[in-house]
This record gives sequence, structure tokens and C-alpha cells, in this order.
Amino acid sequence: MKTPNNSKPVIFNNTVLRDGHQSLAATRMTTEQMLPITPDLDALGFGALETWGGATIDSCLRYLGENPFDRLDTLKKLAPKTPHMMLLRGQNIVQYTSFPDDVVEAFIACSAKHGMDIFRIFDALNDTRNLTTAVRAVHKNGKHAQGVICYTTSPVHTLESFVKLGQELQEMGCDSICLKDMAGLISPSMTHDLVRELKSKLSIPLVLHSHNTAGMATASYYAAIEAGIDAVDTSMVPFANGTGQPDTLLMLAMLERSPRKPGYDTSSFKKIRTHLEKVYLELKAFTSPNNEKTDADILEYQVPGGMLSNFRNQLKEQGMSDRLDEVMREIPYVRECLGWIPLVTPTSQIVGTQAMLNVKFGRWKMISQPAMDVVLGKYGRAPGPIDADLLKDVEKRTGQKPIEGRAADLLPPRMEKLKEELRAKNLPDTDENAVLFAMFPTETEKVLKGEKPVVNGAPKAVAEVPQRAPVTRQNGSRYMLNIDGVRHDVLVEEVTR
Repeated sequence: MKTPNNSKPVIFNNTVLRDGHQSLAATRMTTEQMLPITPDLDALGFGALETWGGATIDSCLRYLGENPFDRLDTLKKLAPKTPHMMLLRGQNIVQYTSFPDDVVEAFIACSAKHGMDIFRIFDALNDTRNLTTAVRAVHKNGKHAQGVICYTTSPVHTLESFVKLGQELQEMGCDSICLKDMAGLISPSMTHDLVRELKSKLSIPLVLHSHNTAGMATASYYAAIEAGIDAVDTSMVPFANGTGQPDTLLMLAMLERSPRKPGYDTSSFKKIRTHLEKVYLELKAFTSPNNEKTDADILEYQVPGGMLSNFRNQLKEQGMSDRLDEVMREIPYVRECLGWIPLVTPTSQIVGTQAMLNVKFGRWKMISQPAMDVVLGKYGRAPGPIDADLLKDVEKRTGQKPIEGRAADLLPPRMEKLKEELRAKNLPDTDENAVLFAMFPTETEKVLKGEKPVVNGAPKAVAEVPQRAPVTRQNGSRYMLNIDGVRHDVLVEEVTR
């Protein structure tokens, strides 16, 4: 076993321009609000600045009226020294469904051309088949491919299984690996053992990403640093702690006497914080005390912090506020039936919505289309077995059998067709426009035509459900749900058990 290097300073990546405000302010920070501090962040010498990906691209188009590539161009110009990092959902890119390989490849090529350096690539089911195209495309463009281990707990998720996944990611050519604890579940003791074991088996750098929702992330970061982790993700208050990453100054204080404490010049931190506090007030319509506090409920239900707060609003909209505990208790059951899938976008939304439907209508009386797609393998290979009765019911309802291979292999190329659609709308048929149009067609068209939304007005309800009885179509009911700021047209079908 390799001995961890406990004298080399740990690297801090900074997430305030992406996950910081995504976790604590619904991804509503505008590019203009970022400009005054971007050069200061660049000067600090972080390992990377997370500036793009995740929900930022959707938010730019849908809520802020910005072209996401323009944001990347601007931030790269203001922060040219520090590598820029983005979160990429593998074959889903930054959306909620799989896209053909040519669209994934074009998106990565465009992102690299506009200045993206590190692509942090994950799959919600930890199915590495959904990462291969993205990793290959990143390397083709001469950039850094960081593979992701999505951390969760279940009977099929063990220390040994995570180490095996890490080795698989290294073998497929990843340049580094991120242990991504999206729900803040990893304990300090598990962190220490898992990091130590991964470092003993891997020859590439290892990064830890967590959220402080349950109050454990700072201690887990410390344990990881003691075990030899190469880098951790931190943010900056007020866009830190709570459902966000631990604060940078807090982590520096925790490492006060450690030989691994990095030597960041903190003289500019006060200026950065003063500006961020001003921005936080400007975004008060999208912040919440629920996102700032420690919430140990997450340890029982394994629900990401942002999803938990959204759920409270969603149930309120449907007159089910008094049934929150029932829905929370249903989540582990649904997750088990769906093969113990990790709860991360988009699977957290799929499991949460299905749990709500089970409580409202009875177990599996109504099944959302995305849940059926998980059962049929359209999102990838589940970590554990799908419930046999549920599989039988879904096969009967859909007339389909689970797919055996990679779901994207069934998708025809789309880039040329997307460009044809753009030309038909008298819009420029660039690769950048085509990949945005593939994921967010309505929002992209509006931005390209110069139509501006009301920027950062009062937030829309998290769940928009008709008060009247839903219209029944195709042997099911359609609901319009707004989950994590993204609007979904959901078909709920009844399945006889």
C-alpha cells in the first residue's frame, strides 16, 4: 500500500461561481454579478475555478437571458491563469436525458474552444459506459477529463465497489478522479478509509467534493486531507456551508497547524466576501434559511439538500404539506426498487417524484415515464437489481424489454438535423447554437432572438400542478412539474399490479 503524502499542501478548487450559487441561490448569479471578483479569484492560485456546467447553462438561458458561451468567454478573459472547470452529466451533457454521441462531442469541442479546461464527468448511475464518449472527446480537444465516483450508501455500494469503480475510471483514461458526495452523506471515518484505499490503488490525482447539508463535510474534508487527498472543493460565504461546499477560510482555519495547509493569500478575501454578501442580498428571492442550516434528516433519507427544500415547496403546492414524512420514508423504498440508484441529477428528481406519486395514489398505481425508463435501462445499468414485480409491470405496460447495451447506441446522429432546424427558424446554425438548441430549444431560440426574461424576479413555484383534475391522455395523466428550476412535462401512467 502506498503511503499518503501528508506534507504536500492540499489544493483547493473554488466553486463559488457555479455550485456555490447553484446550491444556495437557485443558480441565479448573473455574469455581471461575477465580474468584480473574478480577477481576484484568479489571483488567489486555486487549483481550478468552477465556472460552468451543472444547472448554470439552463439558468443562463431560461432565467437570465444570457448566452452561456458568452459567459464562459467573459470569465475566461477575466481569469486566464486558473484552469476553468465544469460539471458534465456524461451522455446527458447538462440536461436530463441522453443525447447522441455527435451532440456530446460537439458540445465538448465548443466548450473547449471557449476556454473550458477541466471536464468533471459523472453518470447518475455510475455506469461508465455513459462516460466513454465524453472522456474521449475531452482528450481529442486536448483537455483534462476528470471521472467521477458518485458516492452514496446502500447494500450494493461498498468501499470495495467504489475502489473498483475508481480503477475502472483510471483504466478508461481519466486524468483524475472526483469523489462526488452530492448529498453530504460521507462520514469522516468512511472518507478516511475510502480515500486511503483509492490513493493506494490509483496513480492519478483524487479530489473530494461534498456538501455541508448534514454538517459533516468540513470534518470529512479534514479526514480526506489526513488520508492524502490531492484536492478538495471549497466555496466562499455567503455562498458556502449549508447545502453548499465548506467555506474556504473555514477550511484554512481547520488546517491551522497541518503541514498540508495551503498558503493562499487571504488579504483579498474581505473584498470578495463584501461583494458576495451584496450579491446574496440581491438574490434574496432565491435564498432560504432552510438551505443555510444543518439538516441531519438527509442522513436518513439521503436526499440532496436542494431537493429537500424543493420538496417542501412541491408538496405545499399540491396540498400535501402534512405528508412530507410519508414521502420521505417512501424515497428509500422507491430507490431500492429502482436498483439502489444514487440520488443525483436526474435520478434524485425521478425518485422523489415517484415517491410523491406512490404516497398520493398508492404504490406504483401511477408511474412516471422517467421511472419506467430507469426500469428499462434507458438511463444506464442500475447498481443493483430492479424489483422483479415492478419490472414485470413496466414491461406489460410499455410492451418493451430492458435494453442490454448503452442507451446512446440506439440514438441516431442529430447535429445536422439540429442545424437544419435552426436555419428553418432563420437562426445562425453554429455548433454552439446547435448543442444549446438540442438541450433547451425554446429557451435557446428566445435568447438568440433577443427576447429577455424578467431577470431575477420573484421565483416561480417549485411545483406547478393543475388544481383541476388532470387531463387524461394515452392511458395516463400529464403533470407540469417544475423541479430544481427545470420544467418537466410528466406523463403518469397507471400500472395494474
